[in-house]
Parts: sequence; structure tokens; C-alpha cells
Amino acid sequence: MADDEDEVYNNTNRAFLQAFLARSTLTYDEAKPILAAIFTAHEKRETLPEDVTEADFNSYISAANDAISLYDFEIRSTYHQTTRARVYALVNSTSDPITQLATTHSADEISYLKRVLDAMFETHNTPRREIMALTSMEAVRLNRPPAADRRETQNGVAPQGSAGQGITGKEAEKMLSTLVDEGWFERSKKGYYSLSPRALMELRGWLMETYNDLGDDDEEEDGPRVLKIKLCYACKEIITTGQRCPKRSCQCRLHDICTQNFFRVQKSKKCPLCKIDWTGNAFVGERAAAATSQPQRRSEGPSLARTSPSAVSQGGSNGDDDVDEEYDD
Repeated sequence: MADDEDEVYNNTNRAFLQAFLARSTLTYDEAKPILAAIFTAHEKRETLPEDVTEADFNSYISAANDAISLYDFEIRSTYHQTTRARVYALVNSTSDPITQLATTHSADEISYLKRVLDAMFETHNTPRREIMALTSMEAVRLNRPPAADRRETQNGVAPQGSAGQGITGKEAEKMLSTLVDEGWFERSKKGYYSLSPRALMELRGWLMETYNDLGDDDEEEDGPRVLKIKLCYACKEIITTGQRCPKRSCQCRLHDICTQNFFRVQKSKKCPLCKIDWTGNAFVGERAAAATSQPQRRSEGPSLARTSPSAVSQGGSNGDDDVDEEYDD
């Protein structure tokens, strides 16, 4: 709407890029009032947000991408896992995202962030409970490194990825709030922290390299490779909230919204990998925490009460069951 025939990249493009830089992410709906204000100022007549078309938005995204490409930046997009709104984010195409964060946060804060990520994708991401999210209390409690790490630091041997003695609880709360404001984390209505679309875009390679046991082709394997970071079978994007196959050993995962289109074209509602019935009741994300906190639907007799805490932390005494209890015949 605001194109000048004599100028491909003009002040309207600069204003849009400046507005984008001031935000961590942007969607088409969020961009409409921004572009409407820019068009109004440029054309000296009022433009309403509903007058801004998706073609307008795409043209400004394209022009911004061309302008910033010389500086090793680009605008990438992905779909939000729950709303499926297309989210655009400014990404450094050459630098490690963790290194980027180190330019604005202290070494102790970066170490805290790594502990939070480890908790999301290791501690709270097991075959039984693929939560990949933390409550506020769980996240704040990670403010200090493990005692063993603190002792090594005191002895002058700082473990890799650890710095100092950690941060205070208040500092942890502030760090979490900052990560939400910067667009790295999202906080759900139930108070769970998880990675945002921007973080999943920027950290995709790092997450897979760090948490997926890809192994070597010539290495003798003792068992199946561990894939903590899984992709949605339909859209091929990282999935941290959605549905999973009831069979624990099966790697199939689907976003909730992806299941609608995926099973619409299938003859039967079965897992596309192992062909077991897809119940829609096995979850990935914070719903996995709620599901596994419910009382067991199947009685295991007195032995269930004697389950040790360590067994529970590793997925319960029935960890060798390949299918979740509620899906057994």
C-alpha cells in the first residue's frame, strides 16, 4: 500500500524494521496495527488495521530480510504449537544462540539457563513423562548448581557450563521474567515455563545436538538411540506440547492441531508408525504432568505401594511396560 515507485526500500520499511527489532517476535495480526500506523503517517490519510493485507505484510518481511541479510541476520517463521499462528522472529544466522545470550546476561545467569534447559529436556522428559516444561517453583529451585559443582568451584575447578555459586531466588525469578519478555520462554496459564516459538527456531540445532544421542554409525549400540528432542510427524517441527503414541517405544508425536488434518485423510485413527490405535489421551507437554499425577486406573496390588522414590523418578515400577497403563487391554 505504501510502495513508492522510485524507492524499493524507503522510510516505511525502516520504520517497520525498527518496530520489529523492538519486539522479540511478530505475527500478522500483531503487525497489522503497526503497518496501519506507518501507512497513515506516510500517506497522510488514515489506514485501519483491517485494511492491511497479508500481501502487504509479506512484502515488508521480504524487504526487511533483504536489508538485514548483509549483517548475518534473517527473519524466520514457524507455527505456534497450540494456536498455529505463524510467528516471525529475527534470528542471527551465524552465531550460537547461547553465545548471543551471553552478551546480555552474566555467566551465572547463563549457567542457570542451562540448568533450566537440562531440567526441561532431561529431568522432566522421560518415556513416561514428556513434560518439557517447569513450574515456577521447579524453575526457581534451580537457582544454584548442584552441591558437587559448587564444591569443585570452591576448589578452583569449575565444571563446564558452571560459573560461581549460582544466583538468588529473586534473581532466578527476574531471569525467568526477562526470558519471557525477550521471547525465549512462554509462561502458561497454569504457571509452566516452556520454550517459545522463537527459542525453538533459534535453538533447534543446539537442542538436537545437546539432548539427542545420535551416536556414531560404526559404534556398537547397546540399545535404541535416545531422542529427547522429537519432531511432529506431520509438520516436522520440534514438538514440546501435543500428543504422542500410547506405545512408549514409538517415536511418533503430533501437535494437537496437526492431528485434525492428519487423521482427516487417514482411513483409520491409528499411529502412522506402529499402527496401534491413536487414543488422543497420551500427551506431550504440561498435560503429561497432570495425566501422570492422577491415581493409577489399574490396580497392581500391594507391591505398588512399595514402589521406591527412585523408581518413581525414573518412570515408576512399570517402566518395562511398553504401553501406558490406561491403554492396556
